[in-house]
Amino acid sequence: TGRCTAGVGVGFALMIAPVYSAEISSPSSRGLLTSLPELCISFGILLGYVSNYFFGKLTLRLGWRMMLGVAAIPSFALAFGVLKMPESPRWLVLQGRLSDARKVLSLVSNTEEEAESRFRDIKVAAGIDANCIQDVVKPPSNSRGQGVWKELLLRPTPTVRWILIAAIGIHFFEHATGIEAVILYSPRIFKKAGVKGKDKLLLATVGVGLTKTTFILAATFLLDKVGRRRLLLISTGGMVVALTALGFGLTMVERTGEKLLWALSLCIASTYIFVAFFSIGLAPVTWVYSAEIFPLKLRAQGVGIGVAVNRVMNATVSISFISIYKAITIGGSFFMFAGIAVVAWWFFFFLLPETKGRSLEEIETLFTRKTKPKKKGLEIQPRSNAKT
Repeated sequence: TGRCTAGVGVGFALMIAPVYSAEISSPSSRGLLTSLPELCISFGILLGYVSNYFFGKLTLRLGWRMMLGVAAIPSFALAFGVLKMPESPRWLVLQGRLSDARKVLSLVSNTEEEAESRFRDIKVAAGIDANCIQDVVKPPSNSRGQGVWKELLLRPTPTVRWILIAAIGIHFFEHATGIEAVILYSPRIFKKAGVKGKDKLLLATVGVGLTKTTFILAATFLLDKVGRRRLLLISTGGMVVALTALGFGLTMVERTGEKLLWALSLCIASTYIFVAFFSIGLAPVTWVYSAEIFPLKLRAQGVGIGVAVNRVMNATVSISFISIYKAITIGGSFFMFAGIAVVAWWFFFFLLPETKGRSLEEIETLFTRKTKPKKKGLEIQPRSNAKT
């Protein structure tokens, strides 16, 4: 019951946090701010690993209860912190509360000129006259989500269909490439590789959490400089190499049945390299990208679909990993994840345009341009005697 109750809260947070961060951020810092939820999740995982290491030294009767119960402390802090957060200006505009939206934009924009420009763009995206100066107007007809599911799933335009495929794909591949197998079962991987002893296994796991947090922190500063697409391709390419090396190392350990120092070192290094590459690109970009590509009226529901796919894949990999590695060996399972990562790289290369530095209202045009049919009959036939 406790897990299910906590799961409802986690589900809300996973959808709302990146959407809210994207909607209050200016284009120049949206990558940094929208990746903060993922950074904080990784920091929380790291704190969990560290606290578990120390709680593991307590008696069994007390230790596991402390491991679970301590999570209530940040939950209370979050509950009180939310009370001080301003409402999303885009949501306020959809409710017709233009004056309140303008005040929030003044708080979260770098300059008054930027606040005014963002305010005009949001009004246009919501279907309100850009020059409207009223404090309160009648909410647009789609302000409460009427017809949104129809536009998303039943009769999507080519642009919306491409956006939806991109969002579902990036959430699918975030977990289908095996991060759950590494994070949840890293002690088992290290044990297979030859690391013995409870303390050594827990310390190796703490190293995974520390690597994840460090590289996501680096990614938050790179997203608005390097760009989402480039980080994503570098990240996925590195994951392919690391997963292949990990699969090879674990296969050699299993096949020989001996303690091979080089294979042990390769397994440990590959695990950390995989987590590093995942954390510097795919982990934060998934949440930033999916939160910023949907049009205003479809954003909440579109991101909701992406998060649902994300959670389903999270659970699928977590539940099935042991069965998979027993069926095809633990090394074979990571070769499988490497193959999926190759497919992911091609998906990102062909279907995900760069969104760095663009306003949320401009991003839709990136997906619109390539879906427009080419005009026929406009080609100019060169004359045979034309001069250059």
